[in-house]
Amino acid sequence: MANVSHPRGDMTTHPDVSEMRARYARMLGGRDVALVDGPVFLLGLYCAVSPWIVHYTTSQPDLVVHNLILGLAIAVLALGFTRAPERMYGLSWAMCALGAWMIASPWIVGDSPDAGVILNNVIIGGLALVLGMLCAATAAKSTPQP
Repeated sequence: MANVSHPRGDMTTHPDVSEMRARYARMLGGRDVALVDGPVFLLGLYCAVSPWIVHYTTSQPDLVVHNLILGLAIAVLALGFTRAPERMYGLSWAMCALGAWMIASPWIVGDSPDAGVILNNVIIGGLALVLGMLCAATAAKSTPQP
């Protein structure tokens, strides 16, 4: 039987090692906020399902649709941050705006919201605002200056 196993060699002898290192560095160049992508995604999912968790689907039907749409938007932003960080982190400020809107939305979209609804949206909005500012600050820091 023939020996088909290939011995593991040292990668430094590969003819394209410098090009592979440069490509790997480019891929990871904008990943300073990789740890923020997961919490942003989870925040978006929680925002989308929060009306059913906090049980205000019948008392605040407009906020149900509102939180579902904004939660999905935040989750899509997180997926974009993960997939194409060098292009998407410019939208970190949009997430800050979504967070600020979430804080104000119980009084604007809702109809006489109770304390649970207000607290839920204020916490979601505050976290979105903080995470968006963290993403934006890190993206600004990692952007090369001319």
